[in-house]
Amino acid sequence: MPPIGFIQDDLDLKLLVLYIMDRAAGPITFLQLFELALCDAGVDYFSLTQAVEHMVATGQLTREEDRYAITEKGRRNSQICESSLPRSVRLHCDMNLTQVNEALRRESQVRACIMDREAGTVNLCLTLEDDSSPLLHLTLFSPSREQAERWSQTFQDDPSALYLNIIKLLEQPKEDHHETK
Repeated sequence: MPPIGFIQDDLDLKLLVLYIMDRAAGPITFLQLFELALCDAGVDYFSLTQAVEHMVATGQLTREEDRYAITEKGRRNSQICESSLPRSVRLHCDMNLTQVNEALRRESQVRACIMDREAGTVNLCLTLEDDSSPLLHLTLFSPSREQAERWSQTFQDDPSALYLNIIKLLEQPKEDHHETK
């Protein structure tokens, strides 16, 4: 029985991975890469795992913690060989990358970091950025990691709410501040 899909062999799969990684807005997890690569019926989990491991070993991809990124070597190879992928596969990848890239951009603009302190307390650092500059950088003391994690999740769910409420508070007329005391 002939193979299904346009991805027929290991080389095709590696070209697909390079194409995806070259267009990702930032480092992605293996699961994100797998979901993006499923744009073709010829892709399977085990082949993709082997291809990615080989590409890390040959310096075309890097792995940091649970995320993969393309190297300059991989980027050059992608640009040289991208026309080898069928146009329909490239278009499907591009459509799927739109959602992933939007999530990656948002993730890079909204960050929360919990730093342990003495006696079980923590500092929660919240950062909100637009495309070119920081909008908010706030460090809060929290008596527990659990509380800081709740605050972090609330911030990440709707960062603009915190930002707008701080602006609203700062813009209150001076007499309003005296009334609340």
